[in-house]
Amino acid sequence: MKAAEETPASALGILQALLDAGLPKEVGQAVFGVPDEVSRHLLGSPIIRKLSFTGSTVIGKHLAKLAADDMKRTTMELGGHGPVLVFDDVDVDQVLNTMVAAKFRNAGQVCISPTRFIVQQDVFAKFRDGFAERAKALNVGDGLAEGTQMGPLANPRRPEAVDKMIADAVSRGGKLLTGGARIGNQGYFYAPSVVSDVPLDAVMMNEEPFGPLAIINAFRGEEDMIAEANRLPYGLAAYAWTQNAKRQKLLGRELEAGMVGINGGAVGAADSPFGGVKWSGHGSEDGPEGLAACLVTKAIHEG
Repeated sequence: MKAAEETPASALGILQALLDAGLPKEVGQAVFGVPDEVSRHLLGSPIIRKLSFTGSTVIGKHLAKLAADDMKRTTMELGGHGPVLVFDDVDVDQVLNTMVAAKFRNAGQVCISPTRFIVQQDVFAKFRDGFAERAKALNVGDGLAEGTQMGPLANPRRPEAVDKMIADAVSRGGKLLTGGARIGNQGYFYAPSVVSDVPLDAVMMNEEPFGPLAIINAFRGEEDMIAEANRLPYGLAAYAWTQNAKRQKLLGRELEAGMVGINGGAVGAADSPFGGVKWSGHGSEDGPEGLAACLVTKAIHEG
């Protein structure tokens, strides 16, 4: 059983594409209805042996409890709050060219979206100003129109949520550098937004924005930066930029995330496990680990 917080249209489109590609109908099916009722019915059936879920932490925890009643195996790919550590030995423009595009991909509505930019003090001002400048220049509009660089948000809840997060941060002393408002009065278009100097008690520092919102804060050094990256109970994707080889190895060990991207914005590949730790879930999709999660291990001992 594969569950996801998708709209019926997108889920049906994915299924139809699989069927068109030759997937037997008895292998892939879509069920629509009241989510909780559907979930309880399917997970209460002995026919279902495995649950793979992609979605929010709240729903993932709920489904895990339902699955536990029958000891069903689960793979949970849940929410994150992607930290990005930027050290003072990097080419700032190179980092910006990669991470601005990664941040606003799909308007920030990506589970592995980089969100909290943890920047070493010496390069903070240049990084902050360069990020805001690039974000402000992005062309927002119809995703099918030529020249569009960022499309709309998925539903009316997302612009409202981002609005509230920005208002909360500014009320606590955060600095809005660009964005912070809807674009037009049709659709769910929202300006790419950048906020700096955000205190740790702000909502956006603790809850996943899941929208076109970047948070940029300054930190003194390595120890403080790693501590901030690991502060939250989420651990899906983390990113780091440094030219120091020893530090690269250290970050790979110390960052509490299922996937770590060092000097790049990509953390997924068909042959690589995709998944998180802590509240971001357990288990993996893709790679041999993703296949193993759907198999039953049996040891046979002959005497």
